[in-house]
Amino acid sequence: MYVNAIKMIRFLSLIFLLLAGIKVSASEGSGLEPDLKSNKPPKGEWISLFDGKSLNGWHLFNRKGVEIRSWKVEDGSLVCLGAKGPSGSGDIISDRSFENFELKWEWKVDKGSNSGVFYHIVEAPKYKRAIETSPEYQIIDDINFPAKLEESQKAGADYGMYIPSDKKKLMPVGEWNTSRIIFNKGKVEYWLNGIRIIKFRAWSEDWHKLKNEGKWKDYPDYGLSKDGRIGLQDHGNKAYFRNILIREL
Repeated sequence: MYVNAIKMIRFLSLIFLLLAGIKVSASEGSGLEPDLKSNKPPKGEWISLFDGKSLNGWHLFNRKGVEIRSWKVEDGSLVCLGAKGPSGSGDIISDRSFENFELKWEWKVDKGSNSGVFYHIVEAPKYKRAIETSPEYQIIDDINFPAKLEESQKAGADYGMYIPSDKKKLMPVGEWNTSRIIFNKGKVEYWLNGIRIIKFRAWSEDWHKLKNEGKWKDYPDYGLSKDGRIGLQDHGNKAYFRNILIREL
């Protein structure tokens, strides 16, 4: 009887090891491990692109690993100081890429300042600036900018494409605005201070007409990518950003 008990214990131990092996293999083949390695947040969960303390998660366009000198963190805000180099040389880009998303943030500018928020940025040696591929939510001082502005160049515009509605309410210079971009399978909305000011469909007939006849006619790849990085524009002026949050749709 004692011998039979020993055999039974050995048999049960073998069964346990076999089952453990099957469990490990199933986990490895479930697709969960690659998600963990890619460090992607769960779909629909809000994540912060700016920790309020550092430039972690951001890099200069086409120059990852190069020191960022024209931006700093000040009182919990990400502040553009204005690069001295060529246009676009100080634009900062998120390390992560996004396809369909909702992005919200707060911003303000100094008197006469100009900036913007990009999305679906494509980085490649053939591109000199983020704006060559990326749509831009325009950020600017409408009142005091030192040059005449077209309607598609004013705050809240889809720069060079769609203009904000007459319901737009812009806070005075030095006060915080809240903005939002929703991009979901080509359906796009821009919001400013709680009001939807633009709605359009990317890649529609109307969209292609505006692109091909306007500012972007000489930029064949503008706006065509269905995913890419988020960017903050350095237009040589001081601009402030905080509470930059995004969730995948």
